[in-house]
Amino acid sequence: MISPVADAREVDDAVRPGSFPTDGRLAGDAVRATESLGLLDLFGDSFVRDPYPWLDRLRAEAPVHQDPGTGLWLVSRHQDIRRALLDTDRFLPDNAQHAVTPLPVAVMRVLVRAGFTLPPALANNGSPSHAGLRRVVMRFFDARSVAAAVPTIERIADELLGLLPDDGTEGVRASGGELDLFVPFAQILPCRVLMELLGIRGVDPATLITWSDAALELFWGRPPLARQLELAELVAEFHQWLSATVRDDDAPPGSFVRALADHRLPDGTPLDAATAVAACFFVFVAGQSTTGQLIATVLRTALTEPGVWRRAAEETGLAEAWVEEVLRREPPVTTWRRVTAEATRLGGVELPAGAQVLLMLMGSGSDPAVFPDPERMCPGRANARRHLAFGAGRHLCPGATLARTEAAVALRAAARRLPSVTPADPEAEPPMLGLLSFRAPLRVAVERRPRRP
Repeated sequence: MISPVADAREVDDAVRPGSFPTDGRLAGDAVRATESLGLLDLFGDSFVRDPYPWLDRLRAEAPVHQDPGTGLWLVSRHQDIRRALLDTDRFLPDNAQHAVTPLPVAVMRVLVRAGFTLPPALANNGSPSHAGLRRVVMRFFDARSVAAAVPTIERIADELLGLLPDDGTEGVRASGGELDLFVPFAQILPCRVLMELLGIRGVDPATLITWSDAALELFWGRPPLARQLELAELVAEFHQWLSATVRDDDAPPGSFVRALADHRLPDGTPLDAATAVAACFFVFVAGQSTTGQLIATVLRTALTEPGVWRRAAEETGLAEAWVEEVLRREPPVTTWRRVTAEATRLGGVELPAGAQVLLMLMGSGSDPAVFPDPERMCPGRANARRHLAFGAGRHLCPGATLARTEAAVALRAAARRLPSVTPADPEAEPPMLGLLSFRAPLRVAVERRPRRP
C-alpha cells in the first residue's frame, strides 16, 4: 500500500488515472483494438458480472492493451502473464499494493494521524529481505503445517455449520427466510483458522474481517470520497492494533508475531516494527479475506452445477478437484500488478520503463491455448494446476496450500451437514465484490428442500 507519509502530490501522481508513461507509438492493429475496447470499465457492473467476454476479446484482439481509464497495461494471455511473474528483473512488484484510486488529502490525513505506513515486506518486496520474510511465513503455511491443521479446520467448520438454525435468525438468515452461507460460514471460517494457526489474540473475528475488507476496498476499489473517509478510519484502527500487537513483548511463543520479532534481516539486524506490521497486514488480509472469497465462490458454483454438491459430500477427492477448477476459472484474486524496470517487449508490444502492468490472472485460467474448453467446469482436468491464480515464481502465494485445503474442507463439510439445500433463487445474481484485483459473490443464499416423511 502507499505510505501516507509521502508527499500528497507524489502519491496522487503515482496513482492518478492517465498518469502512467507511454511511448505514444501504437501499431495500427493496436489502435483499432484500443478503440473497440474503449468501453471496458474494470470496475463497471458489466465487467464484474461477466468478465469473460471482455477477457476473451483482450486475448484475441489486444493481449497487451493499455486501458485508457486507468492507464494500466492489461496483460491477458497465459504465456505473457507467466513470463512477467517469473521475470523479476524486468517486472518489479513495487506497485503491487499501491492504491488504485487517488487518496485525497483528507483521507491521507486520517492515515497520517494513525502513523500508517507499510514498507515493502512480502507481495510488494523485490529486495533481498523478501526471501527471509517469506521463509517466516512459510513455517506456518507449508504443506506439513497445513496437513497438521486439517483437524482444526474441520472442527471450526463443523462448529460454524452447527450454529446455523433451522428457522430464521436475524443476522444469519437473508430476507425471505433464506439461509446465507457467506457471512456466518465462508467469511468466519478462514478468519478463525488463521487466528488459531498464527496465535492471533486481542481481537474478535468480526472486527478483523471488517478491518481487512476495508483495506481491500480502500486500496483496490473506486469508492467516493465519503466512503474513502469511512474506510480510512477502519484501516487506521487496523494499523494501530497491528502496531500495538507487534510491539507487545508478551506475544505467545510459536506465534507469527513472535516469529517476526525473532527474525533477522540479511545484514543481521532485527526486523523493524514497521516492516513487521506490513507483513502482518498482508498475511492477515490475504489469509482470511481472499480465502473467504474463494470459499464463497466454491460453495455457490458447487450448488449451481448439477450433481456437484451431492458428490462433494460422498466422493473422495471431488471437493479438492472442484476447488482447483474454481481457482482456474473464477479465482478470488483476479489481477495483480507489476511495473517495468526498463523498456521491454511483451506479447509483441513495446512497454516503456515504468509501465504499470495489470496481469489478468483470471483471464489466464480461461486461455484456450492452455485449457481446452475453458468455459466448462471440468474437475480433474489433467493440467488444472497450470492456472496462475496464486501467481508464480518467487512471489507465489505462500498461503496457497492453506487456501486450497480450507476451501475443500468447507465444501465437503457443508455438503455433508446441509445435504438438502438448493440455491434460493438459481436465476438471481448475487451481489458481487468488484475491486480491481478481487471478485467474489457477497452472498450464498440457499434454502432447504422439505424433508420427506
